Amino acid sequence: MILYPAIDLKDGNCVRLLRGEMEAATVFGTDPAAQARAFQDAGAEWLHLVDLNGAFAGHPVNGAAVEAILSAIDIPAQLGGGIRDMATIEGWLDKGLTRVILGTVAVENPDLVRQAAAAFPGRIAVGIDARAGRVATRGWATETEVMATDLARQFQDAGVAAIIYTDIDRDGAMQGPNIAATEALARAVGIPVIASGGVSSLDDLRALKDTQVIAGAISGRALYDGAIDLSQALAMLK
Repeated sequence: MILYPAIDLKDGNCVRLLRGEMEAATVFGTDPAAQARAFQDAGAEWLHLVDLNGAFAGHPVNGAAVEAILSAIDIPAQLGGGIRDMATIEGWLDKGLTRVILGTVAVENPDLVRQAAAAFPGRIAVGIDARAGRVATRGWATETEVMATDLARQFQDAGVAAIIYTDIDRDGAMQGPNIAATEALARAVGIPVIASGGVSSLDDLRALKDTQVIAGAISGRALYDGAIDLSQALAMLK
């Protein structure tokens, strides 16, 4: 199981939100590239990046910070937030991102996801963010009636590299991930599922790994707070 340290970008800074509320942002650092290097130096094999402003705006906003991160690291990185058309997807992949994450468009324009996955094999992930099993879009500001599992099944044969499943009510709350829902989703589809939201201890990581069906886990706040020691976590997962 791969551990993805998260760098969430708001106004050029590294932040963490509580349950997706932009007003509840805690700034953890003002130099995202230095933070990315620190994660790489600690042994991380991947990074998970989020353009929070972009998720609300519908287009990239923290591009300069993302480019600085990509210049600073050698490990692969994936980015979500405000990526809603083919030109933006191509632009980011050309700039050195390994994977782009499509969230809102997976609901609003699923054909784009299929086209992108066909055009860029192995480089497109779908972000599914849910409250009580129902998908939320546009920076989690818009609630839908779409069930997370139904959305995931739509892309079963599309060739997407991964599904990043976030339980919004757990995100940034340091209360543990929704293991049952994440495991159920992973068992419902043949696409690798990455858990996000609430991963806040070595025990959480162990429990996710023990399902034997969850491919990865994303953690942000717990790494910044010191609740998870990255080197220790990576050693345990190996």
